[in-house]
Amino acid sequence: MNRILDLFCRGIEVLIAIALLIMVVLVFGNVVLRYGFNSGITVSEEVSRWLFVWLTFLGAIVAMREHAHLGSDMLVSRLPVLGKKIFLVVGHLLMLFITWLIFSGALQQARINADVAAPVTGAPVAIFYSAGIVFAVATGIFLIYELFLALTGKLRDDELVMVKESEEQGELEALQAELARENATTPGHMKSDARKP
Repeated sequence: MNRILDLFCRGIEVLIAIALLIMVVLVFGNVVLRYGFNSGITVSEEVSRWLFVWLTFLGAIVAMREHAHLGSDMLVSRLPVLGKKIFLVVGHLLMLFITWLIFSGALQQARINADVAAPVTGAPVAIFYSAGIVFAVATGIFLIYELFLALTGKLRDDELVMVKESEEQGELEALQAELARENATTPGHMKSDARKP
């Protein structure tokens, strides 16, 4: 299941890169056309705004999967294992409730605006609000899966605190985990390198 969720996030990262590329082309192209040729791309502002909203929600999905959102672990990190598990379960239940609120609100807005056409592109405004639906469904799946792992005891003790005090600490821990994985997958290479003069 972890592999499927990771592949899903890699696909989202590709979509984010494509959206960024389209935004750069539209905005930069519009600036060049306006100042150089007294012309412009009509849909540039509207499409860029929509892509920016989608980028934000898609990025939040990936950040949720990688536990990259900042938080305070000052109290939870000092608790015993049982306390960490309790806080993790309570935190995930609260996040699932908030995810449900985002889902239901975005769904209502998408339904209301399904027949409303955007002023420039003429596309349904529901596309704009669908970002919230996609975010809520994806993060809901991640949260339910992590809650299942926590309740069945399949999380290691170091995985029970899922927030980081700072971005630097998160990056350091990610690098340490990556190095540990590389060392675990290539033990034979390290032994043979150690014997060489």
